Amino acid sequence: LDRAHEIPLNQTNSYCKSINERLGISNSLPIFVSYASSLPLELSMLRSFSRANTKPEFLLQSKPRPSGGAITISLFSSAVAQNQASLTPITSTLLQKCNSLAQAKLIHQQLLVQGLYQDFTTRLVSAYLTHNAPSHSISILERLTPSTSVVFCWNTIIRRSLRLGFSHDVLSLFRRMLRLHCPPDHYTFPFVLKACGELPSFRSGAAVHAVVSTTGFDSNVFVCNALVAMYARCGELDDARQMFEEMHDKGICDIVSWNSIVAAYTQSRDAKNAVELFRLMTNDSEIHPDIVSLVNVLPACGSLGASLHGMQLHAFALRRGLFEDVFVGNALMDMYAKCRMIEQANKVFESMEVKDVVSWNAMVTGYSQAGRFEEALGLFEKMREEKIELDVVSWSAVIAGYAQKGHGYEALGVFRQMQLCGSKPNVVTLVSVLSGCASIAALLQGKETHCYAIKCVLNYDWNDPGEDLMVINGLIDMYAKCKSTNVARSMFDSVAPSDRNVVTWTVMIGGYAQHGEANDALKLFSEMLQEGNSMKPNTFTICCALMACAHLAALRFGKQIHAYILRNRYESVMLFMENCLIDMYSKSGDIHAARVVFDNMQHRNSVSWTSLLTGYGMHGYGEEAIKVLDDMRAAGFVPDGITFLVLLYVCSHSGMVDQGIRFFESMHTEYSVTPELDHYACMVDLLGRAGRFGQALELVHSMPMEPTAIVWIALLSGCRIHGNVELGEYAAAQLQELGSENDGSYTLLSNIYANARRWRDVARVRSLMKYSGVKKRPGCSWVQGKKGTATFYVGDRSHPQFEQIYKLLADLIQRIKAIGFVPETNCALHDVDDEEKGDLLFEHSEKLALAYGILVSTPGVPIHITKNLRVCSDCHNAFTYISMIIDNEIILRDSSRFHHFKSGSCSCRGYW
Repeated sequence: LDRAHEIPLNQTNSYCKSINERLGISNSLPIFVSYASSLPLELSMLRSFSRANTKPEFLLQSKPRPSGGAITISLFSSAVAQNQASLTPITSTLLQKCNSLAQAKLIHQQLLVQGLYQDFTTRLVSAYLTHNAPSHSISILERLTPSTSVVFCWNTIIRRSLRLGFSHDVLSLFRRMLRLHCPPDHYTFPFVLKACGELPSFRSGAAVHAVVSTTGFDSNVFVCNALVAMYARCGELDDARQMFEEMHDKGICDIVSWNSIVAAYTQSRDAKNAVELFRLMTNDSEIHPDIVSLVNVLPACGSLGASLHGMQLHAFALRRGLFEDVFVGNALMDMYAKCRMIEQANKVFESMEVKDVVSWNAMVTGYSQAGRFEEALGLFEKMREEKIELDVVSWSAVIAGYAQKGHGYEALGVFRQMQLCGSKPNVVTLVSVLSGCASIAALLQGKETHCYAIKCVLNYDWNDPGEDLMVINGLIDMYAKCKSTNVARSMFDSVAPSDRNVVTWTVMIGGYAQHGEANDALKLFSEMLQEGNSMKPNTFTICCALMACAHLAALRFGKQIHAYILRNRYESVMLFMENCLIDMYSKSGDIHAARVVFDNMQHRNSVSWTSLLTGYGMHGYGEEAIKVLDDMRAAGFVPDGITFLVLLYVCSHSGMVDQGIRFFESMHTEYSVTPELDHYACMVDLLGRAGRFGQALELVHSMPMEPTAIVWIALLSGCRIHGNVELGEYAAAQLQELGSENDGSYTLLSNIYANARRWRDVARVRSLMKYSGVKKRPGCSWVQGKKGTATFYVGDRSHPQFEQIYKLLADLIQRIKAIGFVPETNCALHDVDDEEKGDLLFEHSEKLALAYGILVSTPGVPIHITKNLRVCSDCHNAFTYISMIIDNEIILRDSSRFHHFKSGSCSCRGYW
């Protein structure tokens, strides 16, 4: 043995095998062989094996090669020889001083050989865990008889796996522990339940709960608190509340129990119940709220906007001396910021003696969300000056603030600075950047962000699926708002139906609705509500669908959505949806239903009043709109810039010229509202429709800002109505200087020339359109029938019933001619004879839509027609006559307003 180091390495295995046989050591200890070639440490081990029982003092006198392992084993063997009683402290010390897994294994070998293994199992388990060898620890525990010390070792291993984030391993270890009939204690269950919550796995958590009940720990406060937290993390708030109530009935609730259930409601965004439970906690004389209690409930107050509750909690913190804690100060700042009490938040910030980066971030976020960007950026720069380390939250707060206010370029600028500083964006940062790109339709920058997300965030196995979906939702929203709806839809379809959340559906439906693809929006909304799809739309989803209905004037679909709202009880958010319902009914031709919704509202805001005013204006009910304005003032609402814009629109479409002028003049003098570009455009439209071109032109020249295309188009539209060729040419020239490529301006000028029979100029304008690449939108009308919506173009013969439609229309025209109708051939803007012009007028899309509507509608039921362009005067005149010979009211919505034809008159009174 003294010359073992001279043995060639290729003969080591056979040599050690013979040594094992001589010592009577079983081959079940392969570690002896595997470590035998690691000289000289293991040579000392072999010496000790052969001589420990005969010459222990020799080991102390021998001179092996210097080695920490050799010294360890020598000391160990001398301890065996000298005194069994002194073995424990020495071995415990040696196990604690092990600095490698190899040394721990050597001591394990010695314990086995010398029969001392049972005395040091728990210390040996700890030694293996110290050196990241849990499998060795588990192998030891599986061979031991259950005892308190063994349960302690199992708890140690389970806690280690939990700390490292191996939640599945925790459950596996717990199951193995139960199979070995090793009874868990009140320390085991909290670790296991926490793992269930972190997965989250409600099924596993419920199974552990069953074990808790069968083992008699259902009255242990620590275990029960862990159960409350587990159910909350699994999203089972009702079960968490039931568990808490059972604890309360048993009288075992402590401060942790109350904090756990309050935190559960706060994290589940049920702020109302969180605040109520905190109130009940303060009423319990045996419970004294602590720092954690305040930190849990303050975010709930912020979510509710409950500033009064928050101020009471602030006073409570001051009385209890809890305000000095930085966590409480941070929570108070966040609460005040969410309650739009930014000055109060700043006072808390200034009064804090100790501030961390979270404190600064809370104030930056508060200022950003309040739209006070100068203060937010000032505070952000101050963080840099004071060399406070900026984290991802600091950067994200500024980016999100810019994005939420539509300042996309500024958001992108801050994002570039963040990257230059080496700070790595997180999911919240990327979503905010995408929102900024969407706000300014920055498709290129959005694509760059998409590429970054693919490289650095998406599609990694260790990612949280919820965070991946947040980024995907942001990408869908960005592409949709940048008018790349095909790409947005591809991304939507790439998400498995089971993985989509309500935001995924909402951003896609909203993208369609906001960018002119309303039919696709309603189709997707219908898919969302199909049987088998458990996804319930939220407020924003429903409002996007109502927006699509308003765009299409889809009254029937809008009524179905209204019924869905009433059935599913959205009371807590009804104000927002009721405003959308008013807008939908107004734009779908049912202004009376809009008024019914308005009259039944329990609460109204300025949007409610403005929506109703706009509805009356669209339908030409100017006098009713003025009454609504008086009621609005009586209710304490002060007209703002948007209100005056609507009022000018109402006056323009109702022929109330002098009233409109008075409103415009009173804006600044009585209400201190400075007229903006849109107000001037409305005034030009108002004066132009009335033929007051001198006043209109004077107003344009006196504008404090440069007139844009919208102003000149309004003037050009007035020139078309009154046939003012000279001024129309002037307005068109101004539009050409501005580089306007709007097909409507070319069409208006062409119509002016056509009415003046200047056909060469008509041809010149059309040639200019062709040269510039501007295409005129084709006239299109659609009408709701019993089996859906039918669409018609000029001269359309694609409908299956086109023969019946044309036959009925010819009969209608013949009948109204008999009572005085004369076709207005000047509306046929082509250089052809009057007879051919009459044929062209006969095939207009709105006339075809009306004939189909009469064909499929029940007498007495209103016929709703929508046209994408302004209705021509010939069709308007024809509809007036047709309303005299049918029992249906005709409700026509064109690009400008609504026309209600009934009994030979129109609601516009000829002013349109």
